Amino acid sequence: MERLWWTVKYQYLYLHAFENGSDLRQGLRNWFKFYNEERFHQSLNDNTPDEIYFGKTILQKAA
Repeated sequence: MERLWWTVKYQYLYLHAFENGSDLRQGLRNWFKFYNEERFHQSLNDNTPDEIYFGKTILQKAA
């Protein structure tokens, strides 16, 4: 869990400025969507968390 919050802080929060709480909330919503659905994770054998959790069919990546 600590690694996730480190990632959120250093790869998103510290790199963006927000006008208000609504902008922050929407930005975090978009970032977590990217993190879970699109960003490949080395610790998950280059799959996304959604692919692992929901058991989506994983296409073999071209070498």
